Formats: sequence, structure tokens, C-alpha cells
Amino acid sequence: MSDDVFSVLPGLEVPVGGIAASLARLWDGDPADGAGAPSEFRASQMNLVLHLGLPTTPDDGLAQFAAALRFTQRYPARILVLCPRAEGGADLALRAKIYSECFIGSSRREMSCIEAVMLSYPQERRDFLEDQVSIIVEADLPIYYWVHRMSQVHKIATYQWLLRNSDRFLLDTAVSTPEARTYAWPRPDGFRDLAQARLLPVRQSVGQFLSAYAPAAIARGLQAVTVAHDGDHAAEGRVLLEWARVRLEACGVPAQPGPAYRTRPVAAGTSSSLELNFGYDDGRHFLWRADFAHGGAYFESTLGGGRQMLPMTTGLLATEAALGEAIFY
Repeated sequence: MSDDVFSVLPGLEVPVGGIAASLARLWDGDPADGAGAPSEFRASQMNLVLHLGLPTTPDDGLAQFAAALRFTQRYPARILVLCPRAEGGADLALRAKIYSECFIGSSRREMSCIEAVMLSYPQERRDFLEDQVSIIVEADLPIYYWVHRMSQVHKIATYQWLLRNSDRFLLDTAVSTPEARTYAWPRPDGFRDLAQARLLPVRQSVGQFLSAYAPAAIARGLQAVTVAHDGDHAAEGRVLLEWARVRLEACGVPAQPGPAYRTRPVAAGTSSSLELNFGYDDGRHFLWRADFAHGGAYFESTLGGGRQMLPMTTGLLATEAALGEAIFY
């Protein structure tokens, strides 16, 4: 990443050493006069650190920052955006921006305000960066560390202060290097995958549909569990298969020997985004198929003997909602 992402993010550039004083000035005056917002409207509940990986483009960086802002409309936070620059550059200076935004409800008294700090830094100065991060985050508030487009696990693993002090470590395995899923991160109990969080509506609807059947009927004779996915939802397909395995074992399906679990691409010419299929030795079947582009899904099942079909609406959580799911649950 060059300074392109940092440059397109909104905010006022300030000296790194003057971040605290500059933030304090944001809250002096009356917002009606364009001078900021009174401090009583700034009530952060947390720190959200958004680390934009090197492959992040300016448009992508803006989109993730916008999602962070939407998240803070519901959960006020101090946002800290980290914009690394690739090693080997001549410029070793850190650069900073500050930004504030207020969200107004039905009356002025319902207004809430947030603040954001953006830091651009060369990777050679990671140690100094973490010193700055420890100063900028609001003390005594939880820290949630969100890494977007992780491309080098060994580089992220060097951010020890953030990894040790964050209450949640969030990444999206759909846009991360595969080894991020298996790396031995510090505090693994705090690790959350946004691909898993995005699937909440799918997990809820499939679970609700299958709850109409006795666990023994679901487990009996199960031979194969298959998830099919299109090119944009391979990570969600992998997560859905693992979720199905865990829930089926809770219904009494043996782990070993058990049914065959596999993923595959959707059939050519279909509009499916994601499919979940159970196959049985007595010919029964269960199928769930979704088309996220059009917001529709379809159930078909013979688990109860007769054939049952049910259309429904569906979708994946937006990024800001997935953040809430990953942070709080």
C-alpha cells in the first residue's frame, strides 16, 4: 500500500505528536457554528482499530471506513485506522489525520458523536506505531482489532501489543491469506471470522427449518453433506459446511465413521450463490439453495416422509452488522 489509501480517507492532517491536542479541539464550540460538537455528545463505548492490509485499494479502504462509521452509529467508538506502507520506501515518517462525525436522532439531544484517527506508517516502524496506538486508544475501554485483507500472517503476528490487548481479533477469511485460519494467534478465544458472522441469517433460517424434525430423523442414514458455492462465496461455503458438521454431530450424527463432507462449485448455468444438501441411504434428502443477488432462498425436504418445499427471503449481514455479531457474540 502506498499513501493512496491514507490520502483518500477523510480528515484533517495533523502532526503525530499533536493528535491528542487536535482531538480535544474537535469538541470545542457549537456544531451549528461549524466548530465541532460539545463534548457531552461524545460517549465512546469501545476502541475499534481497523488495520487495512497492503492489498487494500483506495476504494476498498473507503468502503471499510464507511462500514466502521455505520457501526459506530449504533455503538459509539473511537476509530483508529492503520494504513501501512510497504517496506523499502525512502519515507520513514508517520502521518496522521483526525476526523469526527455526529449522528443526529429525532432531536438534538439524541445526537452522538465519534472521532477517528488515521495513521500512515512504513512497516519498518511497527514498534513505534504500536507505541502510538497504545497512547491513542481510549484507556479503560475494550479494544476490537479488525484486520482487513491480511496478506502476510507473519507481519500481523508482530503486532504483539494489539494482539495481546484486544478483546476481539477480527478478520474476514474471504479476503485473507488461507494460513490466517490455522495460525496460532495469541488469545485464540477472542478470534472471530466475519465470514462466519455474515452467515447469521442463513444459520438462523436453516436451523429453524430443520428444528421441525426430530434430531434422530435428521441423523438417521445420513451419507453425504455437500455445500456448493459460487466464485464470490467460497469462504461462506467453507464456514457453512463446518457449522453443519458441528450441528449434525449435536443431533447424533457420528464423527467417525460419519457422512462425507465436501464443498464444490455450483453447477454451471445456475443462479445459486450457496447451497446446502443432505443425502441419505434411503433416498431422503434436504436441500437449501440461496441466490443472494436477488435475496431469495428455497427449501426442499423429504426428511419427514412427504415432500416439503418452502421459498423465503435471505441475505448476508452487511459489514457493520457482521462486526456487531462478531464483537458481541
